[in-house]
Amino acid sequence: MTREQVETVAARALGIFGIVFGAQALPLALSQADGLKPGAGVALVAVLYGSILAVALAAATKVAVRSAALVFALLYAGAIVAWPMLVVNQEVVASDPPWLYYLCTVATTAAVVALPTPWAIAYTVLVPAMYGVVRLTPGGGSATLDLAILDALYALILGAVVLIIVTMLRNAARAVDIAQEAALERYEAAVRLHASELERAKVDALVHDSVLTTLLSAAAADTPDEQALSARMARDAVRRLDEAGVGWPQVEDRVGLPHLVRRLRAALATFAVAFTVRVVNTGGVEIPVEAADALSTAAVQAMVNSMQHAEGAGHTVRREVRVRGIRAGGCVIEVADTGIGFDPDRVPAERLGVRVSIIERMANAGGSARIESSEGHGTTVTLLWPAGVEVGR
Repeated sequence: MTREQVETVAARALGIFGIVFGAQALPLALSQADGLKPGAGVALVAVLYGSILAVALAAATKVAVRSAALVFALLYAGAIVAWPMLVVNQEVVASDPPWLYYLCTVATTAAVVALPTPWAIAYTVLVPAMYGVVRLTPGGGSATLDLAILDALYALILGAVVLIIVTMLRNAARAVDIAQEAALERYEAAVRLHASELERAKVDALVHDSVLTTLLSAAAADTPDEQALSARMARDAVRRLDEAGVGWPQVEDRVGLPHLVRRLRAALATFAVAFTVRVVNTGGVEIPVEAADALSTAAVQAMVNSMQHAEGAGHTVRREVRVRGIRAGGCVIEVADTGIGFDPDRVPAERLGVRVSIIERMANAGGSARIESSEGHGTTVTLLWPAGVEVGR
């Protein structure tokens, strides 16, 4: 419970109980009005009950709650002070106490809601004491000292209970607010750190995929076909760098899997080697644009890795790309070859092709990547979005 909620509950409780206690005291207020100066009784009822209704309305709408409660508390204190001077017929208070007594707890609660704690304590003590003094006067019924003290103590105890409860709730809510603010600050720091890490991974992957791969391919290009491939890779690198400068797509945008398949086929058209493409259940399947970007880029990197590392002396390599839709919002891409394979555990840490461009890229987009390979038995790279999408099959 926050401090704002505590204040709302206290204000609405004040409004509800003010109406209840006011309804309880209304018959007595009307009957005692005849014993007051002409017009004073009706005016007193109108002012106090009107302010009670104003407090209830303010509490319900959460508008000017403290102001309405403060006005009622001050009006009630003024009514207590003026009561002995307004009574002209003491017989109306001979058998019953002044009807203001039934609103004393409402007034002290209004002071708790409207005033700081020290001022609320002073009001909670002074107003019941003032009422006890009024009870001793002829206008208050000329009560005995014991009865006046008993009435004052009863009102004081009720007011003190409300004051203690509200103060404890405020302190507890303040502690919750402080803890929540600290948690939000830690969360914001973690979000900023995570965003920086995502940006670093994207930049690393982009540099590796679009720049380092192109430079390595150009450096090793000896034949005209290899040089043409390097030129196409350079143009693609420039295009991707330009696209990266525009900004990353929003997660809320979605594309269909056929669009992803077309992107993969367009990338395959620039390669000097052939990949067999198999597409299953892609109709009607949509995924976020960010996920599609991660899937296509990671798949292209896996294909580039296959082209660069799968060949061996006297070894014929068959390569395949399989795209499969899972239900209405999932996708699995498999890039497989029958090449020489490798041991994933022995890949040096400084090599970014698998760790950053495939595994981290998929993880940052909410997916996962699985590398299955062994020396002499080929390699299969499985890209899944979202992570664990095959578990529910």
